[in-house]
Amino acid sequence: MKLSFFFNSQNYNRSALAFVILIIGLCSALYVNYFVEATKVDSAYHYGLWSLIPAFITILLSWLTREPLTALLSGIAVGAFMMGQYDLTDQILIPSMAQAGTAGLLLLYLWLLGGLLGIWSKTGAAQAFADYMIKHFVRGQRSAKLVTWLLGILFFQGGTMSTVLVGTTVRPLADKAGISHEEMSYIVDSTASPIAIVIAFNAWPAYVQALIFVPGVAFLATEADRLAFFFSAVPFSFYGIIAVIGTLLLSLNITKFSGKRIRDAHERAKETGELDAPGAKPLSTKELQTSDVPEHYKAHVLEFILPLVTLIAIAVLTFVFYGSPKINWAFGAALLLSAFIALAKGMSLSHVIDGFGNGLKGVVLASVILVLAVTIGAISKQIGGGLYLVSLLSEQVPYWFLPVILQFMAMLIAFSTGTSWGTFAIAFPLAMPLAWAIAQSAGIDNPELFMMICFATVLNGSVYGDQCSPISDTTILSSMTTGCDMMDHVKSQIVPATYAASLAAILWTLTVMFFA
Repeated sequence: MKLSFFFNSQNYNRSALAFVILIIGLCSALYVNYFVEATKVDSAYHYGLWSLIPAFITILLSWLTREPLTALLSGIAVGAFMMGQYDLTDQILIPSMAQAGTAGLLLLYLWLLGGLLGIWSKTGAAQAFADYMIKHFVRGQRSAKLVTWLLGILFFQGGTMSTVLVGTTVRPLADKAGISHEEMSYIVDSTASPIAIVIAFNAWPAYVQALIFVPGVAFLATEADRLAFFFSAVPFSFYGIIAVIGTLLLSLNITKFSGKRIRDAHERAKETGELDAPGAKPLSTKELQTSDVPEHYKAHVLEFILPLVTLIAIAVLTFVFYGSPKINWAFGAALLLSAFIALAKGMSLSHVIDGFGNGLKGVVLASVILVLAVTIGAISKQIGGGLYLVSLLSEQVPYWFLPVILQFMAMLIAFSTGTSWGTFAIAFPLAMPLAWAIAQSAGIDNPELFMMICFATVLNGSVYGDQCSPISDTTILSSMTTGCDMMDHVKSQIVPATYAASLAAILWTLTVMFFA
């Protein structure tokens, strides 16, 4: 290989720049650890602008190198150095993986989801479902995307559950219909959390209501009051509503508002049949992209539908009886049912185990990225990135401009940490008292309406930031389940999502100016 490849190629330039950025980040982290004094905020703290360095390094390297694994490890190293923890293995990664939440993610997405996808691939059940849907319901790209959109609306529990359910269900029929992976990952991602704040009959209100208590505010006094307030504010979830409408337009092949990348992906798939962009590195590997059905084994569509119905039924029933869906139970039951059906139809145990193993191999990289994303989010929270943004953006402002300030604040926190629920915990306890204080000082005629709008901006801004962040679990999972390159998904989704957020900001401002 010629030396000129290393010294003149674009790959070398990007790698060299990424290395320089990492060194600068590590040096900055050491400087912060030894010379910068933390600012106390109640029982927490932040390092001012320095608190954003780990998330900034991670996001910048993700965009620059298109290697999320390297970018996440770099961000984790920078954050660890900032906290004076130089043993990344024993002080950072092992404690993170030992957390119950992280272990649960690995169990669900590596073992249960990966195993289920692998068995479906081995039995040919996913392909049988795709063939059945195409024969009876799907007539082309438009109808396949509409099926995806409708499933996204149906699974309105939101977040990772909706992403995984919709993505795994529609992937085979979407590939059969020739839909680009960028379009599919956008539809799956943008009908996950956005629909959960519009059709809010899920776990979201119960969680959020505990964060929005403001002393002395009568309509937020009790849990029942706060739940009623949540549902009263739903009509002001402009971003969620616009995002869902935007995916519907894309499903109808109206790509005018989808951005250039999605339009180009749509045309590429239609004209060349290529579902991925040149040079793309899909998160799901070839083990899940091809079927390896044993000879003489004939799959039936019910092998896909029965486990899927079981999965949904258990998730819904456990939500009704326990207050939150037992996702591990649901996927575990679907996995066992798929395996038992295959064995009952004559497939050997060795073939079933082989399919299970292929499924694990197919999602292992995405699972590692998911765990690292959770780790970098925890580090960002620990060093006070969200608290700093709140203190920076929540200064005295005109009352009509506060909703946009709060929206922008929530977007930045969620984009930097990769979590909407984590952003709720940071932003709501600070934003709601601030909104009430400004409403009182400005003498607003309808303070409850003003509070609803401010509430909606934080709620929706958090969903936008989570949806668009390259370190978000829903971003990673929507890429993994639809077979899309993660950074292709991030870059293509951020444009239509930003259109929706910008229009929502205008609507919130006008509503406050004319009706509050």
